[in-house]
Amino acid sequence: MIILLPAVVLLLLLFAWTIGIFNGLTRTRNTVDESWADIDTELKRRHDLVPNLVSTVRGYAAHERATLEAVVTARAAAAVVHHSPAQAARDESALTGSVARLLAVSERYPELKADTQFLELQRGLANTEDRIQRSRRFYNANVRDLNTRIEVFPGNLVAGAFKFGKRESFELQDAGERALPAVDLSP
Repeated sequence: MIILLPAVVLLLLLFAWTIGIFNGLTRTRNTVDESWADIDTELKRRHDLVPNLVSTVRGYAAHERATLEAVVTARAAAAVVHHSPAQAARDESALTGSVARLLAVSERYPELKADTQFLELQRGLANTEDRIQRSRRFYNANVRDLNTRIEVFPGNLVAGAFKFGKRESFELQDAGERALPAVDLSP
């Protein structure tokens, strides 16, 4: 009886320790999922702004067809459901580049640069890009925390037993894409 009591206490402590690590991993994984949903919301906001931006530019610069089509194509690719942050980053990078080229086209059209709707769309795009950047940093920090908990001892034992998997960060492809698209708000 006396020998059995310490074994039971040890098993209870081990069980409590496992539950604590499991619950911590679950909370961190849920935070990662929630922060990805925040990125998805901001990307959707950007995807919704792009058609209005294209329509406004088309009204002033209809002969810029190739640029307009590139933006529409990039938006369509970015708006689909992605199975990984790496796929989303690739398509979002293409969209960011095509929108930057579209905004560069506006420099050739003074009347477009003075259009109130165009200026509002530029402001909305700049604000959305800021929110995407903040959301991406938050998501990547949560992914780092989850991956660290999964990799370090003793959490790796519980993570392996309960099939917790590492997550990908949401990173843009090259340093040039890390910059926000140039947005000139002057008329």
